[in-house]
Amino acid sequence: MRIGQDQLWSKRISYLGVVFVFLMLVIMGRLWQKQILEHKQYLAMAKSQQIYSKEEMAERGKILVHDDLETQGSYIEVALDVQKYSVAVVPKNVVDKIGTAKKLAENLGISQDEIFGKINNDKLYIPPIAKSLDSGVADKITALNLTGVVVLPEFNRMYPENQLLSQTLGFVSGEGEGKYGVENYYNSELTGYNGKKTAEKDIYGRMIDVVSDSAPKNGDSIYLTIDRSVQYYVEKTLEKAMTEYQVDSGSIIVVEPKTGRIIALTNKPDFNPNEYNKVAADKLGLFMNMAVSGAWEPGSIMKPITMALAIDQGKVTPETTGDYSNMVVVDGHEIHTATDKAFGHETMTQVLENSDNVAMVDVSNKLGNQAMYDNLKKFGLLDKSGIDISGESTGSAPKAKDWRNINRANISFGQGITITPIQILMAYAALANGGKLVTPQIVDKIIQSDGSTTSFQTKAVTQVVQPETAAKIKDMLVSVVVNGHGKKAAVPGFKVAGKTGTAQVAKPDGSGYQENVFNGSFIGFAPADDPKFVMIVRLDNPKTVKFAESSATPVFGQIASYLLNYYYKVPATP
Repeated sequence: MRIGQDQLWSKRISYLGVVFVFLMLVIMGRLWQKQILEHKQYLAMAKSQQIYSKEEMAERGKILVHDDLETQGSYIEVALDVQKYSVAVVPKNVVDKIGTAKKLAENLGISQDEIFGKINNDKLYIPPIAKSLDSGVADKITALNLTGVVVLPEFNRMYPENQLLSQTLGFVSGEGEGKYGVENYYNSELTGYNGKKTAEKDIYGRMIDVVSDSAPKNGDSIYLTIDRSVQYYVEKTLEKAMTEYQVDSGSIIVVEPKTGRIIALTNKPDFNPNEYNKVAADKLGLFMNMAVSGAWEPGSIMKPITMALAIDQGKVTPETTGDYSNMVVVDGHEIHTATDKAFGHETMTQVLENSDNVAMVDVSNKLGNQAMYDNLKKFGLLDKSGIDISGESTGSAPKAKDWRNINRANISFGQGITITPIQILMAYAALANGGKLVTPQIVDKIIQSDGSTTSFQTKAVTQVVQPETAAKIKDMLVSVVVNGHGKKAAVPGFKVAGKTGTAQVAKPDGSGYQENVFNGSFIGFAPADDPKFVMIVRLDNPKTVKFAESSATPVFGQIASYLLNYYYKVPATP
């Protein structure tokens, strides 16, 4: 009997030995798994409990404009970052999802069901449930001390002047990228670099040793050549004109011809960059700066450019005369004067005063295809102007080798070619600047976050015509304002030079022109003997008047009067 019990205990001990060995193997396997296979994972977890890491947000650079002419060092911010906060939730870490959703809803103005629907999962990341919060709301959320809920600082872009200068500025997307305008063109300069602080923590979560600390680098600030007072006046004047003449859209640019500095640039309709996301999908064209990207057939404002070439090459003088009918036939096409009136015996000055299409065809015949094409290139009408705004496009015309007589004839008076307002404006600036073409600029200087400054200097491109030619064209354009279609551009006490342009609008399919649809424009400069500014006014499809002399021209005159009398304060002459 004793032997049987000994055998039983021996078996039990053997079984226990097997179990013990098995358990040891399991434990050793688990230790091998934890210490060898999952070493990096647990090391990372340990470090995450011991290491504190925080990203320091960088501030995007500001965009500023001049506040007035007399105080050149005075600037006003038109784009800047403001401190806001977002609320992020890590659903996997939220224990009481219903309670958390309820408390967040009470403070964020978002329904409990909506928040619960977003956090009712075990994801490690979801997009922030609220953004652009003021500090007051952010503090309330922080005080709730909710597990899995984090309040994060962020910078939001703000445009204090709302619509003012909107298409020139552009906007910043929700991802922090500059879109359109200066925001896009100078995005790399405006964008800063976030910093990061890393430190070791004790068991109570207190920082005990800084491992690394890289400070954020704020973006550079862009100072524009724009003057706020002029920009505001120009925008309000254009708004009024659009209502008065029932215009579809319009653009105005004011530039200083000797430097290329743009002091005002506007388009209407426009948008509020603070609310860019509210612009309807079929209205995204509002983001485009049509003054630099909206190519169109300019009409008669092209005539002084053609005339300048003819004078520069000695083909005509301002006093050269000719006899002209109401129409001329070119390659089987009839070209008429704007009113189908024959002007008869005219000097070249009178040709510009009367804006005679037929006479301009005769001038183009004296020049020939290649010379006229080269003239377009020389004046910068077939290339980008170089303005530092995103989205600039360029004009277009057939290559000289493809020209027929009808191409040359049409282009001489501004049809059959497309150009942008900034291109033709700078061509006139060359005429006002003794024949010197300069590059337009809208940035005055860039100030880096360390205080260093990069200033932008005037870029002279080329001498497009002789100074004597520019002087003659200037006198002819003064005569246009005194005696021709530009009378409503006149400013008492000043010599104003300029030219009207009324252009037909091509059909969308390119098969001819739309009936009774015209674009009106006026380009001019003053004072003519020492121009302070050159300005273009473009009005698309005015419906209450037909010709530019009754729409764009008086708008030019009103703004020119403001610039001469109140901005530049040039003394008037009797």
